[in-house]
Amino acid sequence: MFRRRLRLPAVLGACLLVAASAATLSAPADAHPVEDDPSVQVTIDTFGPVAPKPGDQVVIKGRVTNTSSVTFDAPQALACIDRTRLSSTSALEAIPTEQNIPMDKRDSCSNLTNDSQTFQPFEQPLAPKQTVNFSLTVPWKEWRIDNDTGVYVVGVTFRGETPDGGRVMAGRARLLMPVIGKQPLKRVVNTALVVPLRFRPTQLGGRNFANESLAKALAPTGSLGRLLAVGRQHKVTWLADPATLDEVKQMAKGYVILGQNGQTTPGTGQATAVAWLKEFEASTSKGNEVVLLPYGDPDVAGLLDSGAPLKDLVGQARTKTEHSGGELTRTFTNGLWLEGGAAASRYLGAASGGFTGATSDDLNLVNSSSWSARTRPVLTSTPVYNVLTPESPDHTVRTVIADSALTEGGPDPETADNPLQVRQRFAAVTALIAAAGTNTASVVALPPRGWDPNGTATAALAGSLSLRWIKSADLGTVVAANPRPLAIRAPAAPRTNGVLSESQLQAVSQLDTATATMQSLLVDGSQLPEVMTQALLRSTSASWTGHPEEARYFTSIERGSASQQLGKVHLINAKVDSGQRKEIKVNLAGSKGTFPLTIANETDWSVRVGIVVTPVNRTDLKIKTPQAVVLGPGQKWTPRINASAEQNGLIQANAQVTNAAGEPVGKPQQILIQASQYGSVGWIFVGAACALLFGTSFVRIYRRIRIERRNPAAVTTSTEPAESEEPGGTGDETPDPAHGRHAANGAPEQAPGASLKEGVGSKDG
Repeated sequence: MFRRRLRLPAVLGACLLVAASAATLSAPADAHPVEDDPSVQVTIDTFGPVAPKPGDQVVIKGRVTNTSSVTFDAPQALACIDRTRLSSTSALEAIPTEQNIPMDKRDSCSNLTNDSQTFQPFEQPLAPKQTVNFSLTVPWKEWRIDNDTGVYVVGVTFRGETPDGGRVMAGRARLLMPVIGKQPLKRVVNTALVVPLRFRPTQLGGRNFANESLAKALAPTGSLGRLLAVGRQHKVTWLADPATLDEVKQMAKGYVILGQNGQTTPGTGQATAVAWLKEFEASTSKGNEVVLLPYGDPDVAGLLDSGAPLKDLVGQARTKTEHSGGELTRTFTNGLWLEGGAAASRYLGAASGGFTGATSDDLNLVNSSSWSARTRPVLTSTPVYNVLTPESPDHTVRTVIADSALTEGGPDPETADNPLQVRQRFAAVTALIAAAGTNTASVVALPPRGWDPNGTATAALAGSLSLRWIKSADLGTVVAANPRPLAIRAPAAPRTNGVLSESQLQAVSQLDTATATMQSLLVDGSQLPEVMTQALLRSTSASWTGHPEEARYFTSIERGSASQQLGKVHLINAKVDSGQRKEIKVNLAGSKGTFPLTIANETDWSVRVGIVVTPVNRTDLKIKTPQAVVLGPGQKWTPRINASAEQNGLIQANAQVTNAAGEPVGKPQQILIQASQYGSVGWIFVGAACALLFGTSFVRIYRRIRIERRNPAAVTTSTEPAESEEPGGTGDETPDPAHGRHAANGAPEQAPGASLKEGVGSKDG
């Protein structure tokens, strides 16, 4: 019965297996997976004029690259437009990207085909990886739009025939075209362009640099070179990292590149650094404002999220800028730059004040993209607000909010950072602000971090400052024009918002510990070498984003330098080999004893040092820690270490040099202590032996004294024989009393005044 029940499942399984095998065998051998729709990349390189007036013809030039694996027959580039007029900045943000719609189905940009100048057929098919250029001229009437001020989405599409015979739109690029209508704009927009001058740290201390990346950036074609060139023709506000300026100054004096093997090679960018500094000084002399970031441009959110002691580095960076800024520029303003989640009230409130040198003139900059679209402040009139920060002493922080819409580019996300797209977005936003009201308008344009790696987009942004409705201003002027800012809530943020990784923050913490130990070691903490403070603050830089290996190398080098300085305060006692280790060997005789340890100060400063000895393998070793002392440069100190042990044997201990705060300085030194002493039973036997020795001696002395007192004659006889008879005399003669002779009865006769000592053991009586 059981076997019959198994037959049906077995038969069904066999049938399914046969069917699957048949289906596999019947599949064609040359089948291929379905490919994605063929596509090309359309790039617009030039567009002019930037903001046409009614009647102007528009020239669009660019290129098409076939990024697919098929050849397009009868290829063609066509100008297109979305005829919906956009009249507000919020409408610009609502432009659909159509990223979830297949390219051939996107119809928001209508092709222009009535005039032969608005489309360009290509003579040859467009093969894979091939690039062709296009140039389109659009007469004003072909746009078919009204003559009012507004912004339109225009672009270029590519169409071609695929191998299967279908004609498709395989690519498209769009941009914003602001149109200035016949009615004049109502107001001028005061625009402050803030240009960041910052770079990831490369200076390892003194003349040593990690690489030549900063030198390349300072070149005319480098990122910092292009950015600095913006200030030649336009009024800008420099947002500079003083650590970067310090590095450029050192490069101008001469520098070397420190290799991985410790060898150095001469730097090649000295002349470039000299020229860059000269142009920067000329720019500031011409009137371009300078706002200095906290030294090293630290990761404010990451440090504050880490808690003490790393959070204290934010205030140290701001104080460092306040103290050293005057050496870098003639006039400067202390500034802070936060964006994204780092602009939350807990960061803004903590970083904007509470440091030495803080003033009411300090500038705090935040990008408007830090707020959500729903809570973003209105920036069509003023960029200055009092941001509510319950965590700060004043509960509000005066903040300059840069309009992120000015640098967003687009409307297509894939081309948002293209310099041309940035220029058109900036022109569109400012044109709408100029047309929106009659009162004074002020805006601040500040590129976000990491937005323009080569400086070309910022240069394009600066070119738009020449638009007729724009008036260039610096940051200080914009702030002064808004003396009574409105209040606004700070942006919301996740729990953590730092940009440095956990491993990077851990490396910063280790370097901070070494630096703090060195400072506590010095009698005068202000004598801490400036290079150590600079290195610590540079290690916290937000500019390390995207360069983790360089950050790791930098921090490891600086941590090694700090350890080397600490190692110059060390024990110098003679060492003995013990396998893989070297220990200091001392002997401790008895239950208590002392042994010397010598500490040398080979630094160039006076230090306050102590020493702590701790047992490793025993708990009965007791050490009395000596008081800390001050050692001048090149001096030594040899304290006597008081120790006691209850048992004999070999004791392992560690001798650790400390600073005045008791923090370890350098690595501990192992000590082998040989304790030789008696136990309780041993001390009993020693005590009994001593009692027996002194007891018997006392008894003998006591008996002798009694004998001397009772029978002095016996003592004399026993100590030295008396000359009782003259030669030839008889024993019956009575001695002469004058000479101490014995009388007839044998009793000693003493002369008047004679002492006992003189009468005992004396040869002549």
